[in-house]
Amino acid sequence: MDTYTIIESPVGPLTLMASDDALAGVWFGDAPSSRFSAVRDDDNPFLLRVRTHLDEYFAGMRYEFDLALNATGTSFQKRVWQVLCSIPYGVTISYVDLAQRVGNRNAARAVGLANGRNPISIIVPCHRVIGAGGKLVGYGGGLPRKIALLEFEAAVRANGPQPFP
Repeated sequence: MDTYTIIESPVGPLTLMASDDALAGVWFGDAPSSRFSAVRDDDNPFLLRVRTHLDEYFAGMRYEFDLALNATGTSFQKRVWQVLCSIPYGVTISYVDLAQRVGNRNAARAVGLANGRNPISIIVPCHRVIGAGGKLVGYGGGLPRKIALLEFEAAVRANGPQPFP
């Protein structure tokens, strides 16, 4: 059974959803996606672990997530999301770079679409993908959140652990 909880974070409410002890979604906002039927469970042990990971991330103490993931998507989308997880903390890459890492340098538009459909925000770090020439483009959580996440990671990378502003 899918379960969800809503937590507060420095970037606003986050809805966390688990499916069979794996993370199925992290969305900005305080309501689960209408595409899923899930039961709210604020005491779900797995979701409490996800919350701890996110709390540590926003404290500047977690640079990688060690969580089982179960995102729903096509095989191509899942491949893109897997590659996203390999982008180091505080580092950005372009859509062309992402396409190359997926195995097709000419698929920048397709990886961009897959990136935009990532259901596990922050943990699958789609915010680390930027446009050509360093241009900040598109983010499901809004560009202000993308900028805040990137600036936060850059500051932690340069100066060590510190809480999210």
